[in-house]
Amino acid sequence: MLKISHRGTEMPASPIRKLVPFAEAAKKKGTKVFHLNIGQPDIETPKECLDAVKHCDITVLEYSHSAGMESYRKKLVEYYQRNHIDVTHEEIIVTTGGSEAILFGFMACLDAGDEVIIPEPFYANYNGFAMQADVNVVPISSSIESGFALPPIEDFEKAITPKTKAIVVCNPNNPTGYLYSAAEMETLKQIVIKHNLFLFADEAYREFCYQGAHTSAMHLKGAEQHVILMDTISKRYSACGGRIGAFITKNKEVFTAAMKFAQARLSPPFYAQVLGEAAVDLPENYFDSTKAEYQLRRDIIVKRLNEMPGVFCPNPGGAFYAMARLPIDDCDTFCQWLLESFSHEGATVMLAPGTGFYSTPGLGKNEVRLAYVLNADSINKAMDCLAKALEVYPGRIYDL
Repeated sequence: MLKISHRGTEMPASPIRKLVPFAEAAKKKGTKVFHLNIGQPDIETPKECLDAVKHCDITVLEYSHSAGMESYRKKLVEYYQRNHIDVTHEEIIVTTGGSEAILFGFMACLDAGDEVIIPEPFYANYNGFAMQADVNVVPISSSIESGFALPPIEDFEKAITPKTKAIVVCNPNNPTGYLYSAAEMETLKQIVIKHNLFLFADEAYREFCYQGAHTSAMHLKGAEQHVILMDTISKRYSACGGRIGAFITKNKEVFTAAMKFAQARLSPPFYAQVLGEAAVDLPENYFDSTKAEYQLRRDIIVKRLNEMPGVFCPNPGGAFYAMARLPIDDCDTFCQWLLESFSHEGATVMLAPGTGFYSTPGLGKNEVRLAYVLNADSINKAMDCLAKALEVYPGRIYDL
């Protein structure tokens, strides 16, 4: 009998997408589903970016340079300089989404069996990338009571072994929305320098900080050779389908290794690079309105959640996600029940189960991630559904 690989068997399913069949079945029954499960913004992709693609005058759709079009990389330098990040276009590899940037980092810096430390809860696909690279994720738990602040330095020290090669931090964080402070980033700098580790920094939500300024890993003086910045235009410009990201490092040895992987996949998508290049020239106030809109949505969803009996949701400082603790027995069962067995006024809500964002077994069983990517009216209706669902859910727990 033919058998699939061990890697294929062990590859984790996406907790964000695994409930899609149940959502599709609900829709076929006529139930409206409010999608708070995935970070797909409803804000329109900037017209200037789409027009740049529409009016791109080419006769042959060629490969670009494996590192990405030079004109786009030079434009990215302008973007990063505006964010006080000092890089050259020769330190940037344009990737097929932020996902490929993360995978390039793992593949270029880690050997099979090496360990990477990640504060949990964390972006679920880090587990998948680690599986593909045959490296082991070592989680360090943060708590919802602290708003998912960076765990103490002692927790990192305890987790470091001879196999530890890197730390991953997402700032602002997905799934928690936590915004790491300058002091917390300095703590990470001390650890990676002391133990000679790489620091992978996922900064996909840089523009969306509501309480305090963003501190990039590239701002950490003295850690330049340790830092690999992983970035994407997906959320920044509401261009998730473009699949354009960036892998950035000042470490020439790491850059050279990553370029081999970039060459193996030939080149990143051409038209999305055109879109990304045009995005750099958007007016400087472009993010003012989108940031204000997300902050409005955040304020609504956090208020509504904390008004529900037995629910606790810390106020996220950035990104467009919130983690909430619910009075339920099992988040996976609850999220499936919402789609299979519940509706309120012809609608239900789709959430991401919290367990998928933890690597430690048993954690997150009464937590869910909510992406506040829908307009305010839809968020309020979704919260109406959730409040009603918690009143009638058979697995509700009353003694939290």
